[in-house]
Amino acid sequence: MADGAPVTNALASIRGELLRYKALAEGAIAQLDDGELAIGGEDGRNSVAIICRHLSGNFRSRFSELLTSDGEKPWRDRDREFEARSPGREELLADWEEGWAILFEALDALRDDQLDLTVTIRRQPFRVLEALHRSLAHASYHVGQIVYIAKALRGRDWTTLSIPPGGSAEYNEDPKHESAGAHARTLTDRRRGGPNDRP
Repeated sequence: MADGAPVTNALASIRGELLRYKALAEGAIAQLDDGELAIGGEDGRNSVAIICRHLSGNFRSRFSELLTSDGEKPWRDRDREFEARSPGREELLADWEEGWAILFEALDALRDDQLDLTVTIRRQPFRVLEALHRSLAHASYHVGQIVYIAKALRGRDWTTLSIPPGGSAEYNEDPKHESAGAHARTLTDRRRGGPNDRP
């Protein structure tokens, strides 16, 4: 879908926002060194590594066989997702990508006329659209945590992923990144060393 084109269906809108949140998390993760990925709190605060593992586990469970089986799979061990861990960056990102790939594969197979179908999560019924909104909210909640933790760890070395402090007026003159897709592309390009427009 081209930038500025109207969203013609709910699935495209949800997919775009999920891509935005994935890019935000990855923009934060890229600013941390391997040791910082595993820093949590003694009071039980989650590390970035734990949150990534949890989101990936959630996506694998919810979106495998989305329309035909309960979203909380019997093979999922949710409690284990929250155990302290110190994975290498490659392992963390491989696990992260697997969960997102399953999510996007399921989304891409859906049609708008399936949004009123019923799926179950822990044996509770939800319309597909409700389940998708639930997953989007869950992802945004945890991505916010990832960004918050990374920003706290980097301090003054943090590179903003949104409009920088004091930059609102300048951005408002040329708001290039209002669509989810444009924002996600900018963040991804920046991380890969491509065009470095400020979001």
